[in-house]
Amino acid sequence: MTVPFHLHVNPRYEPAAGDIGGAEQVILPERRAAARAAITGFEGYRPTPLHRLDALAATRGIETLWLKDESGRFGLGSFKALGGAYAVVHLLRERLGDDVSIADMAAGRAASRVSDVTVCCATDGNHGLAVAWGASRAGARCTVFLPGPVSEGRERAIAAEGADIVRIAGSYDEAVETCADEARARGWLLVSDTSHAGGDEAPSRVMHGYAMLVDEIRDALASTVPTHLFVQAGVGGLAAAVIGAFRQDLGSDSPKGVVVEPTSADCLYQSAVNGRPSPASGDLDTVMACLAAAEVSPLAWQVLARGAFAFMALDDDGATDAMRFAAAPVGGDPPLVLGESGAASLGGLIAVAGDAEAREALGLTEASRVLVIGSEGATDPDIYRRIVGRDPAAVAAG
Repeated sequence: MTVPFHLHVNPRYEPAAGDIGGAEQVILPERRAAARAAITGFEGYRPTPLHRLDALAATRGIETLWLKDESGRFGLGSFKALGGAYAVVHLLRERLGDDVSIADMAAGRAASRVSDVTVCCATDGNHGLAVAWGASRAGARCTVFLPGPVSEGRERAIAAEGADIVRIAGSYDEAVETCADEARARGWLLVSDTSHAGGDEAPSRVMHGYAMLVDEIRDALASTVPTHLFVQAGVGGLAAAVIGAFRQDLGSDSPKGVVVEPTSADCLYQSAVNGRPSPASGDLDTVMACLAAAEVSPLAWQVLARGAFAFMALDDDGATDAMRFAAAPVGGDPPLVLGESGAASLGGLIAVAGDAEAREALGLTEASRVLVIGSEGATDPDIYRRIVGRDPAAVAAG
């Protein structure tokens, strides 16, 4: 069955690195280096796998397909720990001053000095878990605001890290605004992953944590460079970090970045079509719950407006089909556990690879080397079992 999607090739795309509307001031080498030094020092750090899916590549008419698998990141099930947890310890350290190191903060050796500090954020699931995990390890308090659609399984995981939960009846974007208001009123430390919540510092640190993905990918691939990159987006922080870091490192040799988001939460697609930040056209009701954002992060948009090659809005079936396909591959590819949002990029590739017009628009050929980001595993095992029909542990065991 053909999965419906919309593809918009960005007419403002600039293939060369450098000044692309201020993006060179968003992803900064010194901040990337600081994030890498901190994150590699976290207890339990190790690079996540980069799987090569040769059988799937052959069936999709491309030369090579790699999937960066974030399902095991720090035991939290998603890439978000790279950004949320790092931003927590960095901002807590800034509050105390230079006499405390990032390593000491992350290891809880300054817990007595931050025990009365409350860290807060709004989340669709994964960012809140990462922030709660970082705050718990540092010894700070944490309050996480959840919009109505967040599953009970994801709420339980966040609460298990010691966070207080505040449910609101509205959307993710409404939770962002409520959280920002509470942070201002109570003097809490806001660790947002979108810059429209009030300031760029926290989302900047979050994005520089995400850029670690590119360091790990380039370390694994050595001199090989993908021709295309498919990366999912909610507010755009991950997409901007990965696309921006590749552009910073490789300039015009960077892979063509294709940003994938749900059809019902297509704020980046609409922004690209309109040439300015624009709200999503849908009702945000999507199985890809961690991508259900109505508004783009202005900081991320600085990178993506001219740095992304194309924007894609994908129906839910594209993600769920990719989840099932990854769990039961053919031809010797490894079975992979991809959550609903984590499968969006793979679903996007599968959809466009089967469409002649889309292939031509993106320049996908039998010589293409494609990288997709598997941004999360089964962060809600109950939902995963309902979609895939198998337990995620059984899939992972092969």
